[in-house]
Amino acid sequence: MLRLKNLTKRYPTGDLALDNVSIEIPTGQVLALIGPSGAGKSTLIRCINRLVEPSSGSVHLNDQNLCLLGKHSLRSARRHIGMIFQEYALVERLSVMENVLSGRLGYVGFWRSLLRKFPQKDINAAFDLLGRVGLEDMAYKRADALSGGQRQRVGIARALIQDPELLLVDEPTASLDPRTSRQIMRIISDLCQERDLTAVINIHDVPLAKLFAQRIVGLKQGQIVYDGNPDGLTSEVLTQIYGEEDWSATGDHIDSQNLRGI
Repeated sequence: MLRLKNLTKRYPTGDLALDNVSIEIPTGQVLALIGPSGAGKSTLIRCINRLVEPSSGSVHLNDQNLCLLGKHSLRSARRHIGMIFQEYALVERLSVMENVLSGRLGYVGFWRSLLRKFPQKDINAAFDLLGRVGLEDMAYKRADALSGGQRQRVGIARALIQDPELLLVDEPTASLDPRTSRQIMRIISDLCQERDLTAVINIHDVPLAKLFAQRIVGLKQGQIVYDGNPDGLTSEVLTQIYGEEDWSATGDHIDSQNLRGI
């Protein structure tokens, strides 16, 4: 279980990005964070694994308070937290396989990591994951030769080869076309279900959030203004989160079974 209690982040400029955010996320739940730009979604995700240091509050992953860990202990804890970045964060001159295996760097010794000598079981796991995300034929292609959707699939495989307890996903579809966006979200959703993996996904696309997440949290100005089922995202709630707009096209009429098949 992931528990955030009174999580607050105030930047040195004085800007309050998160304001006493408290959430409990049970194991295996896929939660989508939605809200306008500047609502605090990316900050929240980065505070969980302390890429951004919270100003106050706590983050518990199971029984461990991540906010109290020193550098060495935090490094160990991050082995169990996979992250998928909007910008992919791949090493472009390396192959797809090398990028995926970089997710195991926290588990191998210094010299093995320096020489990129990974155990055979890790290599086998990488091949399995590349097959799972549809890149089995691209293991030795350089990362800079891939499309955006292919790069995001590499990022998914790299995060999952850590065998994480928690998956943090920051705008996974921001630069992708609609069809590829659905494919990426379906892969993430299906893999989380298969592995009973908890996930927190920052996403701007409300219809995709409604389609693939089990729970939605809406943020506005660093505060939670909605926390509930996707079906509860009415036009009134979306107006509360984003402001006045015609929300009739956000998916109340979407045939979710057909969309999941795309």
